[in-house]
Amino acid sequence: MNVQIFIPCFVDQLYPGVGFNMVKVLEKAGCTVSYNPQQTCCGQPAFNAGFWGEAKEVCSKFLADFSGSDYIVAPSASCVGFVRNYYTKLFENSPESALAKKTAERVFEFSEFLIHILKVDDFGATFNGKATYHDSCAGLRECKIKSEPRQLLSKVKGLELIEMNDVETCCGFGGTFAVKFEPISVAMGDQKVTNAAATGAEYIISTDMSCLMHIDGCNKNKEAGLKALHLADVLANF
Repeated sequence: MNVQIFIPCFVDQLYPGVGFNMVKVLEKAGCTVSYNPQQTCCGQPAFNAGFWGEAKEVCSKFLADFSGSDYIVAPSASCVGFVRNYYTKLFENSPESALAKKTAERVFEFSEFLIHILKVDDFGATFNGKATYHDSCAGLRECKIKSEPRQLLSKVKGLELIEMNDVETCCGFGGTFAVKFEPISVAMGDQKVTNAAATGAEYIISTDMSCLMHIDGCNKNKEAGLKALHLADVLANF
């Protein structure tokens, strides 16, 4: 199966290893992976800030960069949720309307692609330790992802997954929310870290590095001792 990968801004600039690990897992699953180096942002930051005109320019580039019929896979439920749920609204009644709809149907978050399209949940990964899982808001509400990451993690040898309290509560990042409402954002992050640490876990895993960046900052400030890992980082240990 041919797959195009979209590498979000956060991963590209701060956590490139996540992208490489995603490719490693996809290739083990038998995919032929391609990467268009001309790709940039999905347009979500501008859109969420109310700059729909500027966002549309960025989103038009995304449509051009990911033309074709291959599946598009990204290690971010946030970006996938935006393309899937808002491109059709942004390009409504425009010449790009049909293309936006088709592109939205082709884009998948990493874990849902593995489970629902490839139908593979065991990659022979080994990861010794206790971990808890953070459901990102975008994963839950934009992509409807809940069981998929847990199913994949349940097949990792040596990994003990422990659920935290209030697991579906927001971590407080929310993009620019963390900047505009810092005290609230930090309080929410601290609560997430407290709940995660209470499980006795050594690691906190998620599908979104944006959430994990925020959680890790709160974790280090509280000296809670947790290590933040993207799902792809765990699955690539084979």
